[in-house]
Order: sequence, then C-alpha cells, then structure tokens
Amino acid sequence: MINMSSPRILFCLALLCPTLAAAQFAVTVSPVKITGQKAVVSLAMTNHLAESLESARALCFLLDGQGKMIGQSAKWVVGGSKDRPALEPKSGTTFNFVITSPQPFTTTNLTAKVSFSRVVLDGGKLADVQKDVSVTAAAQH
Repeated sequence: MINMSSPRILFCLALLCPTLAAAQFAVTVSPVKITGQKAVVSLAMTNHLAESLESARALCFLLDGQGKMIGQSAKWVVGGSKDRPALEPKSGTTFNFVITSPQPFTTTNLTAKVSFSRVVLDGGKLADVQKDVSVTAAAQH
C-alpha cells in the first residue's frame, strides 16, 4: 500500500502536474468588442498537444449583463476548409467570431461563452473536448 502523505510521493506528483496541465489545446477568449450591429469575440489558440490538430468546431454564445443569450455562432475555428490549415504542435493561431444583430446592441456589458463541440486530431482521431481543451477568459483591461 502506498502512503500518499509521504513527502516523496507528493513531490513526484507535484512534478507531474505541470506536464499534465500543459498537454492540451489552450484557448483564450478576449472581451467582446462592439461596433454598431456587430460583436467580435477573438480567440487566441495554442496547440500544446503532441499531434496536429486537423480541425476544431467552437460555439460562441453572446450573453447580456443578466446572463440572457442575445446571439450565437458556431464555426470551424481551426481547419474545416482549405483556407484554414491544421494547427501543428507548439503553434498558435487566432480566430474572430463575428455575431451580428438586426438592431444595434443596447448594452456594452456583454460577455462571451465559448465551448468546443468537436476537435479532430491527426489522422481523424477525435480528442476528448472535456479533457483536452482548456478555455479561459482573457484579463479585462
């Protein structure tokens, strides 16, 4: 039986944690920028996985100050077409979601919630979006 309170075991686990956390597709969501009837949500993405990321499909929900959804969009943010190539390991890219409204937005207090529905790795293998994708909000300025 292994004693998990042993300092040596805890030290070894602590050394492994940064390695495990870095093995992912990291996405940073910038604050929403509004121009008239358009809201732009920028994604900065980095592939920390060991293999190429052939394609990734994301959903972006635009929420008002009360958390009510006022717009949405779903797009292939990596790959999915000939003009958007695969994302190689240790490389990054950006994508801008543009969400339009029939009328100008009445508030500037909007937030974006981004999630991934499908991530395809090299050779068509599907990634586990719950485990392999990390989505964080950028710091507000």
